[in-house]
Amino acid sequence: MELSPETTWKDTPWAWVGEESLVDHQTCARLCVATLLPFKDGQPDWAGFERSIRWMIACAEEYQIEIVFVLNADTGYIFNLSTELYREVIQRFRNLFPDQKIICGTTAHGAVGETFQADWYRPHLEIAQEFQNVEVMLMTSRQLNVLGAEKRRDAYFAILEHVEVPAIVHALEPSFVPWATPFEPWLLRELAGHEKVTGGKISTLEEPHFLYWTAMCQDLGLDFAPHSGDDYGIASAIRMGQASLIGAGVSACPLICAAKRMWIEDGDGRFDTRAYKVFEAIQSLEDAVFRLDENGSAAAYKQSTAAVLELLGLIDSHEIHPDCPDRRPADELSRMKEALARPVRMAESLGIPGFEGIK
Repeated sequence: MELSPETTWKDTPWAWVGEESLVDHQTCARLCVATLLPFKDGQPDWAGFERSIRWMIACAEEYQIEIVFVLNADTGYIFNLSTELYREVIQRFRNLFPDQKIICGTTAHGAVGETFQADWYRPHLEIAQEFQNVEVMLMTSRQLNVLGAEKRRDAYFAILEHVEVPAIVHALEPSFVPWATPFEPWLLRELAGHEKVTGGKISTLEEPHFLYWTAMCQDLGLDFAPHSGDDYGIASAIRMGQASLIGAGVSACPLICAAKRMWIEDGDGRFDTRAYKVFEAIQSLEDAVFRLDENGSAAAYKQSTAAVLELLGLIDSHEIHPDCPDRRPADELSRMKEALARPVRMAESLGIPGFEGIK
């Protein structure tokens, strides 16, 4: 169909495609984990950082799932990091895991005023691209997001002039930040056609934009990989054989890896239907981790994620970055312990390792 910058999703056929028509039992797409940077006594907890990553690698190896670690994105406090700490996170990770693929979040570092400047992305891009086996995620920013569709496209293209590695674009809904707006279908097609853009992430909690993206990309045959950022709809990406790029990949890593493998058909066309129950267990946990606060925001999920890792004995504290305002109430540990009850019971029932030893 003809698309214009004014075309809305509801004006397209892709907004009316049922998920059941996109089900894929053959493709076990990658799990990109928006990695938590833990804190203790106001400083990064590097030992906990390493333990949590080794735990997730073990989960992925158990089920032969491709796992990619996303560093310095929202779960890694990108909006609170100095350039020195931004670099240190990547350097420490690369020293520990020299062959592991990573995706580095980049955003408008030091942005001021109302006029967008592509050069704001250069400090993060230049650091990230010093390292090997790296992709970059072009995270949205307020001055970029407020642009109309055509100017927004041109702004992304200006950023991409500084990109030398595979790039993932990123759209948000307002549940994460109040000024965010998802991509229009015209803008998504324009970005998907850029030679440096290999895929995109849509962080969504309210409208099924990931479903729209998947239907559109398949229908038009776009060489573009949608990555789900829907922490309220994790099972959808698994059922459609699509990649995920989610903070929930930390707290629910054992169950997500198991569910992805269970969904794949064997040689006789059968799959493990217990995956449906695992889907339910995953979502029961993440509904608590990503619960909305009184302002309708899920941004404090970072502290809930840290509480889960503390209960698992992987990190020592569920502190957050000292400059981050997204905080949970004082009883978060007990709330997350309650939220873990069902996932832990499901993991024990199915022999899924990784949730042992809850404090």
